[in-house]
Amino acid sequence: EKGRLDHGILGLREVECVAGMGLKGDRYFGFKPDFKGQVTFFDAAMADAVRQQFSLPDLPNSAFRRNLVVRGADLSAWAGKRFRFQGVEFEGSEECKPCYWMDQVAAPGTEAFLTGGFRGGLRARVLSEGILRVGH
Repeated sequence: EKGRLDHGILGLREVECVAGMGLKGDRYFGFKPDFKGQVTFFDAAMADAVRQQFSLPDLPNSAFRRNLVVRGADLSAWAGKRFRFQGVEFEGSEECKPCYWMDQVAAPGTEAFLTGGFRGGLRARVLSEGILRVGH
């Protein structure tokens, strides 16, 4: 838990992806070879669903502690596959499972609500270099 509190979330307009390392500036950048969670994707529709389900209209995307919040993507379809997002190549490694922390930053029951079906997001490896930008 302390680690989460020591590493705040910065909202960026763009971020540099480095193959095999992750997102420049992220706390897991270069964490260990072949790390499955070099980057995490989260569906904006799921963030909206949490806000509605738990009556939290002002809950920021940063509360979910995922790197990239995307809209209109089927995250489960990217699991176990190579895919391109904004020209950068990734490999979907596994579902990003929520933890008890969600019940504390949002509301009791949020962890269960986000469990299964990639509702908690997708962990991925960065396979190529590039810049990701908000709104592209």
